[in-house]
Amino acid sequence: MLTVVNEDGTTPDGSLIDEIVREGARRMLAAALEAEVNTYIAELAGQRDESGRRLVVRNGYHQPRRVITAAGAIEVKAPRVNDKRVDETTGERKRFSSAILPPWARKSPKISEVLPLLYLHGLSSGDFVPALEQFLGSSAGLSPATITRLTTQWQADHKAFGERDLSATDYVYVWADGIHLRIRLAEAKSCVLVIMGVRADGTKELIAMADGHRESAESWADLLRDCARRGMRAPALAVGDGALGFWKALAEVFPEARHQRCWVHKTANVLNAIPTSAQSSARKALQDIYNAEDREHAAKAVTAFEKTYGVKWPKAVKKITGDVDELLAFYDFPAEHWVHLRTTNPIESTFATVRLRTKVTKGADSAAAALAMVFKLVESAQTRWRAVNAPHLVALVRAGARFERGHLVERPEAHAA
Repeated sequence: MLTVVNEDGTTPDGSLIDEIVREGARRMLAAALEAEVNTYIAELAGQRDESGRRLVVRNGYHQPRRVITAAGAIEVKAPRVNDKRVDETTGERKRFSSAILPPWARKSPKISEVLPLLYLHGLSSGDFVPALEQFLGSSAGLSPATITRLTTQWQADHKAFGERDLSATDYVYVWADGIHLRIRLAEAKSCVLVIMGVRADGTKELIAMADGHRESAESWADLLRDCARRGMRAPALAVGDGALGFWKALAEVFPEARHQRCWVHKTANVLNAIPTSAQSSARKALQDIYNAEDREHAAKAVTAFEKTYGVKWPKAVKKITGDVDELLAFYDFPAEHWVHLRTTNPIESTFATVRLRTKVTKGADSAAAALAMVFKLVESAQTRWRAVNAPHLVALVRAGARFERGHLVERPEAHAA
């Protein structure tokens, strides 16, 4: 196919490189569809009618249709199959349905990941067509009505997520945090309450997400009670900000769970109580505590911190000495997991991009819609979350194995014996 290329390297349909990518995607998709149909027909080649004719044969192509993909909008002619077999139960003709390109598909599932991000960024449903037309090469299937249907589906997905059974999944570690995003929630001072966990196989997973008050013990208790009602077990260790009402709620709902205060939040709180001129050295002293080689050395670092700063800034030191057990709890777990358990960074890092890209939206006309769009962004990000280091040790933690200085010293079976 000949293409007119302008002096600046563009074509009537955009840049030349984009057109090459779209053409490559079109050819690859066409080849995949042909292979899928050929395999289907070959597997059923032995099924014939009374006259010996094949019941499943090729029958040309369907009408061309445009499909929106990450490479842009491409035109597809899907192969057509004539399947004359009859379902003995229903009496209806059997039909071939492509797993690659279902009959209803007009856009790649990945495109749906872009839409909540743009919506949260402030685009109303009427702005989507001009905003995405250049990127996708077509506005087909992205009308305001389509976007409205998508937001409705997102809300349904979030509702189903919040009602799913949790009894089959064991979350050994959990992180909890209240994330403030500039989106429309139920009340002006609301935030998104987030609970993430580590499964027994070491993979991370979003457990729960709802709007509430970050400092409110009752908001956290409602969320934790709901998780417990749906079958969630008490975690071995919970990590969170020291100022959260989460701890009171955790003690009520899962009293057997151990507590670990987030060192990032704690460091910020301590430094706020110390003059700027002394903050650099104080930060280094705090790092000596949570980066110590074991709990014993960490305790010595706490004593050194108290001795150095206790006379001038007792309030700052009290923030450490008053929570020392909760700050050093992670030392009783595998050393490979310490980097994951010292902070709520798994939540913070996930929401950092969302926070930077969000503002008060014109499109989200309800708290449910805004929260559903945040959920879809996190759901998309979850596919890229890395498992914790040494994931095989997570199951040992749940089994009751004992760790000293970060090393396994007694296996559950030995303990039982």
